[in-house]
Amino acid sequence: MTPDAAVATKTTYREAMREALREALRADDRVFLMGEDVGRYGGCFGVSLGLLEEFGPERILDTPLSESAFVGAGIGAALNGMRPIVEIMTINFSLLALDQILNNAATLLHMSGGQLSVPLVIRMTTGAGRQLAAQHSHSLEGWYAHIPGIRVLAPATIEDARHMLAPALADPDPVLIFEHGSLYNASGELAPPAGPVDLDHAAVRRPGTDISLITYGGSLPKALTAADELANDGIDAEVVDLRTLRPLDGTAVAASVARTHRAVVIDEAWRSGSLAAEVSARIAETSFYELDAPVERVCSAEVPIPYARLLEQAALPQTADIIAAAHRAVD
Repeated sequence: MTPDAAVATKTTYREAMREALREALRADDRVFLMGEDVGRYGGCFGVSLGLLEEFGPERILDTPLSESAFVGAGIGAALNGMRPIVEIMTINFSLLALDQILNNAATLLHMSGGQLSVPLVIRMTTGAGRQLAAQHSHSLEGWYAHIPGIRVLAPATIEDARHMLAPALADPDPVLIFEHGSLYNASGELAPPAGPVDLDHAAVRRPGTDISLITYGGSLPKALTAADELANDGIDAEVVDLRTLRPLDGTAVAASVARTHRAVVIDEAWRSGSLAAEVSARIAETSFYELDAPVERVCSAEVPIPYARLLEQAALPQTADIIAAAHRAVD
């Protein structure tokens, strides 16, 4: 019986992800984890700590610093019936494996006329806020959400961190999971599972009637805090967690805008060509006549993310920015 099988347990996002990995490794001998420092070091963010001792070096594999090579190895293993989980240290480094992800993992099913599926899961850390400077801090998941042939997940809650991995492994197509680095230490009660996690639909994390705050990943806690503070100003904000960035649940976004008639899209990526731009365009296409105000976007400043703490905080979307955008739309 897993710790969360019967009663709610206190845990962290990091521990929830580790338990999801442990469950997957126990359930299926074809599952293995590989990446830089995932074994003896326990993962650069401690997610896989202890798994090498439990499952051995044939299933928890430390790899050389060569993202293209070990993502390519994962694709080959998936093509041969295995269920690999590949960990890439940060999203910036994933660009070294972009050829493997885009030109192989995402396309082989289509180029082979449906003969070669690639059941591969790739996990990576995204986002800023930890003073890791520009080469470790960007939010490029919107680039991956641009690519047909893959599913893109952004678990923002402990529940999603715990329960998204199993259905991701069951997917016959490549699945990319983006874990925001600021969430690993988040703690809370993990309720007993209510059933299979829905990978196809967004979730309303806070119902409201006056404005929709639409976001995902590491920006969700800021949006929820903003909604609580807006309530003190008499503004009832609904918070929508996109959860899956591809395929995007446009129906849920449209339904929320139909309830509130105003929207703020919060995205830690750069504003130009961002996922926020895609969501805003879809609202314009499907919900234009529902809107009582222009759609607002709250994104990062269009600079490489700075190392200096105050500059980093100034570059990122903050709760105060979300509140200000909501007031512009409502007042």
